[in-house]
Amino acid sequence: MYTELRQTATELAGFLWREHTVYRERGGGFVIRGEHVERWISLAPTGGRNEALVRVGRILEGGTTAPARSEQIVSLDAGTGELAAVCRRLLADAAAEPGRPVRAQAGRSGRSGRDPGRGREGGRGRTARWARRTSFTSWVVIVCAVGVVALFAYVSTTR
Repeated sequence: MYTELRQTATELAGFLWREHTVYRERGGGFVIRGEHVERWISLAPTGGRNEALVRVGRILEGGTTAPARSEQIVSLDAGTGELAAVCRRLLADAAAEPGRPVRAQAGRSGRSGRDPGRGREGGRGRTARWARRTSFTSWVVIVCAVGVVALFAYVSTTR
């Protein structure tokens, strides 16, 4: 079954996109990644004979994948053309879903309107993130330790 699924995924990938990557998932299915179209297609075995669960989703910035937007069980006995038609329909359905972020216009950068220096922490950086997670008691211990080191340095230099 897995050999047939791999062969089908490879044929389908060549049929749909010129640039693609096909790899095996942990669950035994195969994923077709189209980086240039920012989409992925997954073919996973089902309990039925010669059937596969086809799932479609987006590829986010940084190469991570978003959860599947649409899925359908298809027969692997159908030709590659029919399977490609199902995949194209699922891709179109996924693209037409409400709530999908609007892509950048031509001439604009591919990044969203957010400040590139800002991460999840709102641009405060590592130091502020570390300070925010440090409790008052920890600060007291740190200040005391620095004080002891400074006192030792002072006493050793005055002798």
